[in-house]
Amino acid sequence: MAKPRVYDVTTLPGFTFIAITAFVLLYAPIITLVIYSFNGGNSVNQWGGFSLQWYQVAWENEAVQDATARSLIIALWASVISTGVATMAALGTTRRGKFKGQTTIYIIINQPLMVPEIVTAVALLIFFSSVKVATGYSGLGYLILAHSAFCIPFAYLPIKARLEGMDMTMETAAADLYASSWQTFRFVTLPLLLPGVIAGAMLAFIISLDNVIITEFVKSAGQDTLPTYMLGQLRRALTPEVNAISTALLVLTVLILTVFFIVTRKRD
Repeated sequence: MAKPRVYDVTTLPGFTFIAITAFVLLYAPIITLVIYSFNGGNSVNQWGGFSLQWYQVAWENEAVQDATARSLIIALWASVISTGVATMAALGTTRRGKFKGQTTIYIIINQPLMVPEIVTAVALLIFFSSVKVATGYSGLGYLILAHSAFCIPFAYLPIKARLEGMDMTMETAAADLYASSWQTFRFVTLPLLLPGVIAGAMLAFIISLDNVIITEFVKSAGQDTLPTYMLGQLRRALTPEVNAISTALLVLTVLILTVFFIVTRKRD
């Protein structure tokens, strides 16, 4: 008896061409950027020989150093705050039965994912401008809070997914053995949930580190992050230094996303 044919999308006409075209469109600009970051000339698109001079220029640039440090500080705090809030939200929406308004809560938590980022940026600008006038404070706290609010749904998704994939048998057994709610969470739930928490924190860190629109709207004078510094450079004299900074940021992002993949992948 002949075996039934299995549908395979890769056998469709033109599949290989479309797949190759998609990869070229996605990665050709990035590869070009990386190559020209080693350009020895002063042009961003005319090759002047291989050189690492623009990496050295970027490394010694005090403005780049300040912007990088500021970006890392904001991203670190934003990832911690957003992950903490997302963890509590995920526990509150998954470790209980169905309840009235559950869908509405999901929508509220994931609102930054559904609303155009420019709308969120304008709303944060209006809100924090009022707070600045009322308090007189204009420090990095506004950027940290703005990034935290925007990163919450990104941290929430992997944490919620981890919780939904966790069997409640261990937690039920702990309760049966007279463990308190805190003890159950501390010694059972949290260790099992930790990969999801780490994944959510790393994703939030990347989103904050790369953010431009919200940062551009909320920041005060002298609070450029690395992405907004690069945006400012594009409006001035453009040199391969921007390519070098972009490549370094790309490498950092890829490394963090690789760790994210390793942490979140399912093990047999």
